[in-house]
Amino acid sequence: MEYDVETIVVGAGVIGLAIARSLALSNQDVLVLEKNGHFGEETSSRNSEVIHAGIYYPKDSLKAKLCVEGKSRLYQYCENHNIPHKRTGKLIVATTPEECDVLENILNKAQDNNVQDLKFISKKEVSLLEPQLRCEQALLSPSTGIIDTHQYMLSLVGEIEANKGAIAYHAPFSKAEVIGGGFLVTSGDNQLRCKRLINSAGLGAQSVAHEISGLSPEFIPTRYLAKGTYFTASFPSPFKHLIYPVPNTASLGIHVTLDMAGQIRFGPDQEWVDTVDYSLDEGRSHGFYEAIRRYYPDLKDDSLQPGYTGIRPKLQSPGSSAQDFQILSKADHQIPGLICLFGMESPGLTASLAIAETVKKCL
Repeated sequence: MEYDVETIVVGAGVIGLAIARSLALSNQDVLVLEKNGHFGEETSSRNSEVIHAGIYYPKDSLKAKLCVEGKSRLYQYCENHNIPHKRTGKLIVATTPEECDVLENILNKAQDNNVQDLKFISKKEVSLLEPQLRCEQALLSPSTGIIDTHQYMLSLVGEIEANKGAIAYHAPFSKAEVIGGGFLVTSGDNQLRCKRLINSAGLGAQSVAHEISGLSPEFIPTRYLAKGTYFTASFPSPFKHLIYPVPNTASLGIHVTLDMAGQIRFGPDQEWVDTVDYSLDEGRSHGFYEAIRRYYPDLKDDSLQPGYTGIRPKLQSPGSSAQDFQILSKADHQIPGLICLFGMESPGLTASLAIAETVKKCL
């Protein structure tokens, strides 16, 4: 069978780009289909831009393994390609004595994931590091950092195109038929034959999967949407580190992050929604003031400004326990050349290069 292109990747978010770049560097003929007019317009550009250490995830989960491996790969990539980034370090803070026990559990989980650089610091030590911060105790994660996500994605795009790969914008995936030795992919009025098909459509991964003939619904998990709102501040950052409260079941809480320009932002909160809608409800700031003042009591009234919103594709329903990434291949669904990625939320940015290598090994 003759192919128009060897591999089609659906979705030009950070993970789809990392996958396409890895394949292009392996001399594969790669085309990325992106429904939007630019790369990374959804989840990849609406997050905290944090390089995570790999602390919170269950032992031996894909999230744990790929985050720890991806962190190392990403820092090295940033250094090799001059991508703006910074190892800011992160403080996970307990604001009550009861939360100190949670910090102990976090430390144990991090060690299970081979993250060995976390350490407890006392209330007095915290005050020396961050005088504006109030807490009973904290964990210091020195390998947590921040990255300019746009510049990172732009670099991935450059490598794809320099290695004879291509990205088609305004090219939504319509359907794919499994044919002898590959797939017939329809995008708008165009049809392309490919040997391999990678569904990295993020928020749209389930919709794409339902349009692939021969893929049983049992291999398409239900998608749940968690919307997060971010607010920025009208004052210079009082912190040098990222500041995180102890996490809850489905998010890491309203935390403090910095961008590469040093601007402070707070978020995200969490709101379960039914549709993808990036509008920002300024009224949600009321909950932010209460949450932030638990560790930053000097936050003044009316000092938060609307930032942006993002939506995560969750595989758990509201109130249920967190779920792992799903990277499904022939070993799962018995369709040669097809890879489907579901639930690619945080730490997807940090893990992106490791995810790409995992996908390549599955082909």
